[in-house]
Amino acid sequence: MPRVRIGPALPDHRKIEAEIARLRDLGLKELRGRWQSILGRRPPTHLPRHLLFRILAYRLQADRFGDLDGESKHLLDRSESPEKAGQKAVSFVRRIADVRPGTVLGREWNGRMQRVSVLSDGFAWNGNTYPSLSQVAFAITGTRWNGPRFFGLRDRPAKGSSAA
Repeated sequence: MPRVRIGPALPDHRKIEAEIARLRDLGLKELRGRWQSILGRRPPTHLPRHLLFRILAYRLQADRFGDLDGESKHLLDRSESPEKAGQKAVSFVRRIADVRPGTVLGREWNGRMQRVSVLSDGFAWNGNTYPSLSQVAFAITGTRWNGPRFFGLRDRPAKGSSAA
């Protein structure tokens, strides 16, 4: 599993907010029609208006901003309770740093500031593109490093604490 995930460029929040506002004004029949057009199938007949609205709003946001990743879905599926799922999710988030294309990461090394640009398909440093931050850290230092830790994206666990 990658320790740094490059997310998509940020979408326009105003467009999705306007789309959801339009959903609020629709009646039951119109919401069922939108369900058909968005999800490609007929909605369950037993769902009331407020659930149709919520599911459609979630789907629009998930399509635009991204749905849960496979590991998060798996974590929720195998959790004993919502509380335990939350605890596991917190430890999972600590392991993965989410950076967006256009972000510039900086680290001083041997008295020189090293800047790395996050691209949609990797990381740019010194005119070259690398698939991982660890490879960038290796190119900078000549020794193996954990890339996210080298660039300060991952905290070191406190002494005496156990990693989940």
